This record gives sequence, structure tokens and C-alpha cells, in this order.
Amino acid sequence: MSEKSDIEIAVRDVSIGYGSRVLMEHLNFEVKTGEIFCIMGGSGCGKSTLLKHIIGLYSPMRGDILIRGKSIVKAGGAERQAIMREFGVTYQGGALFGSMTLAENVALPLQEYTDKSPKEIAALVQEKLELVDLGGFGDYMPAELSGGMRKRAGLARAMALNPTLLFFDEPSAGLDPITSAGLDRLILRMRDRFGATIVVVTHELDSVFTIADRVVMMEKTAKTIVAEGDPVSLRDHSPNPWVRAFLSRDGLKSAGAGSTEKREGAQQNE
Repeated sequence: MSEKSDIEIAVRDVSIGYGSRVLMEHLNFEVKTGEIFCIMGGSGCGKSTLLKHIIGLYSPMRGDILIRGKSIVKAGGAERQAIMREFGVTYQGGALFGSMTLAENVALPLQEYTDKSPKEIAALVQEKLELVDLGGFGDYMPAELSGGMRKRAGLARAMALNPTLLFFDEPSAGLDPITSAGLDRLILRMRDRFGATIVVVTHELDSVFTIADRVVMMEKTAKTIVAEGDPVSLRDHSPNPWVRAFLSRDGLKSAGAGSTEKREGAQQNE
């Protein structure tokens, strides 16, 4: 069956895991053109692992994953590389090469995948750094920058080849609320300015309610997706009490109180 033209990503009955250990199974969802789509769930449920399957770093135990109608699971060689070149990825720590300047990091995809001249590459690198508010920082080393600046530099590199499909793995992890909010605005800018389709793995609720058009929620015990839709509607109206608690923080507050009691008890026993 051919894919509809407004579907950027289609996950079809996918199961993921390690060896014989199944993390998630029977995963089914679609990401539409131009939307910001968030993958959510508790710690250890397999959110980042699923993302690595979608971008072709891992192969699923079963099922298929289509990127713009092409199977990244079944593709090999040049066809697989061509699919992977259509998107950009930013990782939790920025994944920059520490021995290279920001400009050199951003230039890498252009040097590897295009035949542009050094002058053309330098101009494009400057353009991408300015896009993420890092103009003037091209000569800096990653270690000289804050965590938020490294994440923005990672986005500049992900945008080097002008992809309109972007993946973010825990973009707000380790950032303070102000820096995180600035990154949320940048993600919205990528969508609104370039018409990008964006997939974000996150558990940061403030970010989800700010940027997400739709979410899927995976639950560790069920080992599958337990909810999909608009996050506000799911928070207020989902028939699943775990989903409502997760999105409203009710369940998280209870868990946090229990953790505090256990820590205090352990300290008294020392």
C-alpha cells in the first residue's frame, strides 16, 4: 500500500529491544508533514532507543519504518545513505567533536556530502551558526561553551544540508528553565521558518505543552504505546489514568514524595 504524501514517517507494527529482551512491541504511528511530534514515556521505556531505530542506527526486531515512503529498515548501501541524508539529528550532549571548532563541526556534513568549495562551505557554516544565534562563535571549541550553546551548535550542524526533517533526542536535558525555553523557541522557529517536520524525544512537560502538535506515550509495563494525540487533550480527557497523571504531574508528585521518604529513612539508618 502506498504512503499518503502528507506522511513523513510511518512506524508499522515495530518491536524493539536488545537480543531477546523486548522493550516495546506493536508500535504504530505516523508523523505528518510540518508537525512537531513528541515521543514520551517514563525513564527506561525505550524512547531514545526507538528514535535510533527510526533514524536507521538500529534494526527493529520486527516491523517496518518508512521515511517519506521508503523503508529505512529494508534499504541498504547507497539507498540507505540517501534516506539518512534527508534528515538531521541532534543528540543529548550535542555530539560535537571536541577537538574541532564549532565551524569545523558544522562544516563536516558539507565536506562529506557536497562538492562545494571551501569558500562556499565557510559561508554556509556562518549562515547556520547565525541561524541558531551563534554567529561569532565559529572559532570556539565545544568545551568553551555552555550546554545550551553546544546543543544549538549541534542543531546548526544538523541543519547544514538544509533538511526539512529533524530529530531531537532529549534537547532540554541538563538545561536550566530559561535556556530550555530558548531552545523550545528555536525548535518552533525551525518549523515555522523552514516548514520542517520535527520529532522530539522528551519527558520535559513544559516543552511538550509549548511545542508539540501531537505526542505518543509509551508505558514500560504495557511495553507499547498507550496514548496518542494532542497533549492537552490527553492530560484532561484521556481514559487512561496513568496518562492523565503523567501529563499533569500528579503521579510524579506521589513518586517524588515516596523517594524523599526512602532517602530520609536511609539517612537515619546510616
